[in-house]
Amino acid sequence: MMTTGTALKLWALDAPTMDLDAGDLVVGASGKVTFPLPAFLIQHDRALILFDTSFSPVLNENPYDYFGDFAAVANVQTNPGQRIDRQIASLGFRIEDVTHVVLSHTHSDHSGGLYLFPQAKFYAGPGEFDWARAPSAETAHLFRYSDDLEPVRFFDWTTLEGSSQDLLGDGSITILHTPGHTPGELALVVKLPSQTIVLTGDTVHLRVGYDMMSPDPHDWDKTAAVASIGILKKLEAEGARIWIGHDPGDWAAFGGPLVGLE
Repeated sequence: MMTTGTALKLWALDAPTMDLDAGDLVVGASGKVTFPLPAFLIQHDRALILFDTSFSPVLNENPYDYFGDFAAVANVQTNPGQRIDRQIASLGFRIEDVTHVVLSHTHSDHSGGLYLFPQAKFYAGPGEFDWARAPSAETAHLFRYSDDLEPVRFFDWTTLEGSSQDLLGDGSITILHTPGHTPGELALVVKLPSQTIVLTGDTVHLRVGYDMMSPDPHDWDKTAAVASIGILKKLEAEGARIWIGHDPGDWAAFGGPLVGLE
């Protein structure tokens, strides 16, 4: 019989931001949006789990070294203190304390810090790495395979089988397959003592996309993406809170970076 447990605490790590037209993130949206590029840390009494790793620390040190002139075009804002290793240290942990890393998908704003955690167990969605090796011309700029993914291919990876996986076997943290943005897109359901939060990854990019059930124009499969938004809506109807990682309004609603939620 499965026991039901909870995680202890969840933090959004302080993140770089950039500016884009909302229509680049959600079909039918308009206006300029300044959005975060985050990672999340979850403390459990038996584990320390990362959901995504944001960009490579190279970006935090100098966005122009990483992006060139695009850093100015997109108004990339960051600083060395936002490196994921320093964010984890600011909460009193060592990077060696991280036991599990769940990768929502392989785009560089989610996979850039994977290499920092060779001791961890890693989780990815089905078909994700095969797809990342040969992206379409329209999405190739979203990857840095040789920098972010090639160095970690011999780490301890588990590929999700089926639609979900109970990460620790106690019901506290559940990985969900929510394909659409990419073939292996994953979301994470985190049960805390006082609330259940769903970290969406890029299942949906902005709250307006969630409300309209509208995909990203760069999605791998837009029909699947809309169906996956429906999975999130069902969880919300069952009482979970949905945290859309790139949505600035959601960050404000949940208290912003480094606020420990319980």
